[in-house]
Amino acid sequence: MTETGRQNLPAQTPDVTSRRTRNRRPDWARRLYRNPNVVFGSLAFLLLVLVAVFADALSTHKPTRLYPAIRLRPPSLENYLGTDEFGRDVYSLVLHGSRVSLLVGGVTMLLTSLGGIVIGLAAGFSRRLDPVIMRFMDGLMAFPAILLAIALMAARGPGVWNVIVALSIVYTPRTAMLIRSTVLSLRELDYVQAARALGRGDLPLTYRHILPNCVGPLLVQGTFIFAYAVLAEAILGFLGVGVPPYVPSWGNVIASGKNTIREAYWVSFFPGAALTLAGLSLNLLGDGLRDTLDPRLRVQ
Repeated sequence: MTETGRQNLPAQTPDVTSRRTRNRRPDWARRLYRNPNVVFGSLAFLLLVLVAVFADALSTHKPTRLYPAIRLRPPSLENYLGTDEFGRDVYSLVLHGSRVSLLVGGVTMLLTSLGGIVIGLAAGFSRRLDPVIMRFMDGLMAFPAILLAIALMAARGPGVWNVIVALSIVYTPRTAMLIRSTVLSLRELDYVQAARALGRGDLPLTYRHILPNCVGPLLVQGTFIFAYAVLAEAILGFLGVGVPPYVPSWGNVIASGKNTIREAYWVSFFPGAALTLAGLSLNLLGDGLRDTLDPRLRVQ
């Protein structure tokens, strides 16, 4: 192009430049913002996290203190969600119980994700280790998840970290199988074979080409594991084999109201509602992430 032609080209206006800058936003980020499941699930879960963080400031009573004179009182201005059979404030119990329940769910999700990545990558890349590892994973999954968790808790005893360890052992095989299936579908692709032909070892190949493609399925699986762990912790607490009774958790509060459900329904209703909201928000978030990140389910 001549110098005269360059001079005749129109200069880019600020509107064109800003439009191009906006278009640089990743397509998946725009789809996340437009997905109602992701928006509602994220907001509801963020609300629960904020409640857990600021439980001390939001609570009106000490959750473990007993007030026998006001036992089984219905919701009122003094006790927003009523009191249980020991006179404890249900509102404060629900707020502080969110800490334990969300802690168990979050740490379980992290441990199962890390363990699933290591086991899934080892099984997906090694043809010798694959049958041995997968048969062991199949053996763990042959037991119903909650029954296996109860057996592990019976062996280890009650405790928050014992619940986390038991649930991590129970749910790790699911994440490991997901990562393994992703690795098996990727390791034979042309770009992976080309990288291997160029002399890349298994470890650089994993970090460069395989692991980034596992992030999407892992995020989706992680939200479901979080919800399963929160629900399983409540089940173990309700059965009396999870968190110790003196530690506030949603499962323990629900269990404390089972004997007085007819006279004081609020003792079990409100922690059950909080548990339902946590499970619903995480499942909506997982569904939205799956619809957004999985190209096979993407709606144009």
